[in-house]
Amino acid sequence: MTNDDQLEQLRQSFRPPSIITLFVGESPPAGDSFFYKERGLLYRSMREAFGNIEDFLAWFKASGFFLDDLVLDPVNRIKDKKERDARRRQGIVPLAKRISAYRPQAIVVLMCAIKDMVREAKTKSGVDAPLYVTPFPRPEHQRHFKNQMASIIPKLPTASPHKDNST
Repeated sequence: MTNDDQLEQLRQSFRPPSIITLFVGESPPAGDSFFYKERGLLYRSMREAFGNIEDFLAWFKASGFFLDDLVLDPVNRIKDKKERDARRRQGIVPLAKRISAYRPQAIVVLMCAIKDMVREAKTKSGVDAPLYVTPFPRPEHQRHFKNQMASIIPKLPTASPHKDNST
């Protein structure tokens, strides 16, 4: 089994029975900082945005939240913009099929650079759900990410209440 297959298997282990809100990133990162391994900038930033909840991934799943990616293999280290963009564009139809199967009530794009591609996938999927966009929480976008998430989170449908995020 390849590392990409292992990451996808790990991701699927956190898939809720019904995906209420779908979060979409660019791709799993090259390296060992995958969200579902409880590592990396996206994991830390998302956990903080939701109030540093204990056992965050279990809570995330129980809430009907799921993080998928536009591209299922790492593209973050591809420096050639045209190549990276082409790889992203190849992810549109497969993501559209997954969105169609998931039937989320809301979609949150976790990187401004992929918003048009995720919007296209949502349109192709036939799913009518609001689409929210926030920048990826790199250090230079951290404040904007926090502000956007603070605005988006109260609007998200959920399988369980998340008014008190301190549990």
